[in-house]
Amino acid sequence: MLKKTLFQLHWFFGITAGLILSIIGVTGALYSYDQQILKWFNQDSYVVQVADSPKLTPDQIYQKLLTKDPELQINSITMMQAPDASSIVNIKKEGERKGLDLMINPYTGDTLPQVQGKEVFQFILRLHRNLTLGPVGTQITGACALMLIYFVLSGIYLRWPKKHTLKQWVFIKPKLKGRNFIWDLHAVVGTWVIVFYLLFAVTGLYWSYDWWRDGMFKVMGVDRPQPMQMMQGKGSRDGEHQHKISNDEVTQALYKTWNGFSQSYPNGFSSLTLTIPKKNNNQVDLTFVDPSPQHERARNTATYDYATNKIDALKKYEDKKLNEKIMTSMLPVHRGSFFGPIWQFIAMLASLAMPLFFVTGILLYLKRRKQKKLTAQAKQSHIVLPNSSTNKDAWLIVYASQTGTAEQIAWHTSASLQEKQQFVTVKAIHKIDATDLSNHSRILFIISTYGTGDAPDLASGFVKKIMTQKLDLPHLNYAVLALGSKEYVDSYCQFGNMVNEWLKQQNALPFFQPIEVDNLDPNAIELWYTSLAQSTQLDLNIVEEDIHFENCTLLSKKHSNPESQGAPIYLLNFDIPTDMTWKAGDIAETQPMNTRVHIQAFLSENNLDINNEKFYSLLADKDLKHFSTDKQLEDLPTLPTREYSIASVPEQGYLQLVVRLHSSTEEPFEYGLGSGWLCKYTDIGSKVALRIRTNENFHLIADNRPIILIGNGTGIAGLMSLLQQRKQLNYKNNWLIFGERQKGKDFTYQAELENLQSMDYLVHLDLAFSRDADNGYYVQHKLKHQALELKKWVSEGAIIYVCGSINTMAREVDEMLIHILGEELVDELRETDRYKRDVY
Repeated sequence: MLKKTLFQLHWFFGITAGLILSIIGVTGALYSYDQQILKWFNQDSYVVQVADSPKLTPDQIYQKLLTKDPELQINSITMMQAPDASSIVNIKKEGERKGLDLMINPYTGDTLPQVQGKEVFQFILRLHRNLTLGPVGTQITGACALMLIYFVLSGIYLRWPKKHTLKQWVFIKPKLKGRNFIWDLHAVVGTWVIVFYLLFAVTGLYWSYDWWRDGMFKVMGVDRPQPMQMMQGKGSRDGEHQHKISNDEVTQALYKTWNGFSQSYPNGFSSLTLTIPKKNNNQVDLTFVDPSPQHERARNTATYDYATNKIDALKKYEDKKLNEKIMTSMLPVHRGSFFGPIWQFIAMLASLAMPLFFVTGILLYLKRRKQKKLTAQAKQSHIVLPNSSTNKDAWLIVYASQTGTAEQIAWHTSASLQEKQQFVTVKAIHKIDATDLSNHSRILFIISTYGTGDAPDLASGFVKKIMTQKLDLPHLNYAVLALGSKEYVDSYCQFGNMVNEWLKQQNALPFFQPIEVDNLDPNAIELWYTSLAQSTQLDLNIVEEDIHFENCTLLSKKHSNPESQGAPIYLLNFDIPTDMTWKAGDIAETQPMNTRVHIQAFLSENNLDINNEKFYSLLADKDLKHFSTDKQLEDLPTLPTREYSIASVPEQGYLQLVVRLHSSTEEPFEYGLGSGWLCKYTDIGSKVALRIRTNENFHLIADNRPIILIGNGTGIAGLMSLLQQRKQLNYKNNWLIFGERQKGKDFTYQAELENLQSMDYLVHLDLAFSRDADNGYYVQHKLKHQALELKKWVSEGAIIYVCGSINTMAREVDEMLIHILGEELVDELRETDRYKRDVY
């Protein structure tokens, strides 16, 4: 929950503050090199031709300027050590709080062109600090800086892996695609700039909030300097008996100070600023920068007494303690020049990268919403057929779905047709009757094949009630999109083809031959849309199915049934990205991979270079069994995915799978594709490609009606997630019937289930361990034994959930339910969503 909450705040602050932080970042990057940019664009102002004669001294410059304009009020004169650098004279000017800088040729005393672009950088600075909105803007940028600190800290926590590798932390993976690449870019670049952004935020708040500034001084152990007006007021009182200084006396003061200081301070300087004295007290205030300063504001200060030729109150920057240097150089620390030119340059790049996180964050947010609401978005775009329109004018899209995939494609197809002003209605197959077939002239069937050639559970009524009839449908034009998996060779797309054959027998006319889709092959999906477009003469848009995997870290792997007579079962816990979520009953789809050993054997067998690393990355997820010498490696199909019921709920903080390790019994001995990859070849801390498949047909009901959970083997996974969710909802009318081989070896989740029973979250816990019984005792036998209780629960509105093997347990449980309840009631339960199955 902590991680989920942190993530929700992370993206919420990112959406609300991201644009402002992008502005702050870009303007900060520009302003970090303001002086260099100004000098580059104002060469005529900053650079002069070196003359044979020596530079004018400050007193000579002072005299020349007053000769030209006796009314000129000069505040200070800055002399540069570089031969080709101009001098700077700051004069008093109305409206300029810090005065106006005049660029002076140090060899002639002539005024150089005014520096252009200062106003632009002043605007950039205001935009950077307060969005040009004054005090209100300062509060906004300050709040955004606080959010930036949160982004840095929460980002580290949210990304923190269980197993650390340098490659994982700091290298972008260009081979990733879509959302995975965007997330990788967001996370990896974010890791690069963490230190810079934390420094930007902590120091940037110095100008936003007095309480933050006071806190920084206290934490750093430095006394906060008094405001300038207080210092100036004190100086006026101390100097009220001193005489006002004349221009000639100023000239003498500058002359003596320039010559005396140069002789008294042998270390030299790169620039020296002489403040024009206002009182005749024999002192001139100086600010100077060392020949090789730490940064542009590493300034030394001193007072030169030209009556005694002594330097008083010398404060050298290099003599300060580190904490004092930091607190008197906040701008260089903020922009990075405090740490040297290389750091400053990298800091500038980091600042420029700020919009990247806003853009990628928005994209990730949008893609996450799209992932969660794909079907919902399609449904929202659905146009309800007006009552005044005839059904024959509309397209009817019928879907038969077990895990929601066919339904999703149905709504996407609907949206594509509606964009072309077509009337469309969409119905689940169990809501179709003979009248629908008779009253529509155009029907699209999107049909999944479930298990080993079966119809989806909700399609059983259509098979029994509709496909057993003889209908005459010569008016009907139809098309079939059949979904399946070629791994089931004997039953590939079997139910979709059965529907097609039955329609042909009813004299219906196909738009085109059925399109078979192997594991949501995008090429087959594209063919569906293009075939529809050709048949209808409509320029239909292709709606791509959103299929992408996340990299999830394997946290733990536990062999739960050692010494069992059956195959090993492993409990696998995964750390998942914070924006992944699921509901109890959903499915985790994983992408198996080839091990390096398998790829090396394949390369060696086909006389390919086993030392070429390109092959290992290229073949990581390829089905190597389909290779032939006339085929390119790039064209090999991807390994088929594997699906597993999720045993945990998001509130537990991890995703748990229960996987039985399959292996061949004959040579060559091999592990199952998915189970071998997860249980044997994936190490703790490694990444597994995983995505959530919404299994709406197996979700919990939204109320406290009783539920009956029936399962065996690894089917306990889906049932455990439902029980965990019911516990969180404090719903206690739960009955579990579970079967395995031996209680002492195969009772997965024994402690958890007994704990749920002791807490009254299980009214009944009925167990059937077949190897502990003399003649084999299975869950269907337990059902028969509890027939009266079963009828009672069903009469009270109970919902039945079945999870486990389809060919044995699920089939025999179905037969037993029909035997106990009657076929008519079982069909009614199925069609009213009170009989739900997640079987495999």
